[in-house]
Amino acid sequence: MLAFGPLVDAGGGTFRLRTAEREDLPAVLRLLADDRLGSGREDPSDLTPYLAAFEAIDADPAHLLMAGEWTPGDGTGSRVAATFQLSFLPGLSRRGSWRAQLEAVRVAQELRSHGVGAAMVQWAIDESRRRGCSLMQLTTDKSRTGAHRFYERLGFSASHEGMKLAL
Repeated sequence: MLAFGPLVDAGGGTFRLRTAEREDLPAVLRLLADDRLGSGREDPSDLTPYLAAFEAIDADPAHLLMAGEWTPGDGTGSRVAATFQLSFLPGLSRRGSWRAQLEAVRVAQELRSHGVGAAMVQWAIDESRRRGCSLMQLTTDKSRTGAHRFYERLGFSASHEGMKLAL
């Protein structure tokens, strides 16, 4: 586990970012399923496919699964209250530059609007720069207008139209 120290005083406690561990998986899955879109596509009742994906992410230094751990002010009951995945992709375009892909950014409802999401994304930006990336990209569902405003406040722009094909 890589710990990155306290990021934010939030919700009467301390929030710190660290790499996710296998034991964090149920909490991460709850965060991924905790909205209208996620509840329809995640099924944490069977951890088998998630464990295989976690092992692949964890084994590859080009991918980071991060857990945001929140500890109440009294120091008891730490829990995973946020997550995201950051991947580093080589490419030939842009003169052979690397790009960072930010995925699955989630913050527990009670910690939203406390600076937790902004601190996580800023850490991801800084880490991407440190690794030599020239661009960070992300996708967010068209229906998540609050997320669009959040990312725009952080300097992201809706510069492309994304497309997906379910396989």
